[in-house]
Amino acid sequence: MTMPLRIFAWLLAAAVSFATLGPPGLRPHSDLGQNGEHALAFMLIGLAFGLAYTQRRLLTAAAAVVMIGLIEVLQFWAPGRHARWSDFVVDAIAACAGLAAAAALDWAIQRSRTQASQ
Repeated sequence: MTMPLRIFAWLLAAAVSFATLGPPGLRPHSDLGQNGEHALAFMLIGLAFGLAYTQRRLLTAAAAVVMIGLIEVLQFWAPGRHARWSDFVVDAIAACAGLAAAAALDWAIQRSRTQASQ
């Protein structure tokens, strides 16, 4: 089950990277607004990576924040895109919240398994 989760997490990260760095006209839009779209996308990425990589969660969180910063910096060279500190903050917090949700879900599953075996 781990390998399909990892593939999904990386495909999701690639899709969000394309939406972030690709032509603005190809970016999906919703009624959530810019910060809402960012938060949803990066929370899903954090959740996916948190479920796919259950070992070394702090390293995964640190790597996610660094990658989000890199994506934000790359927007300086992407036509029609603008790097913003506020986008980085929203994205990083949302990704970490997704990772925390994955850790909480994993903890709840482990706890229920332990109680069921007793």
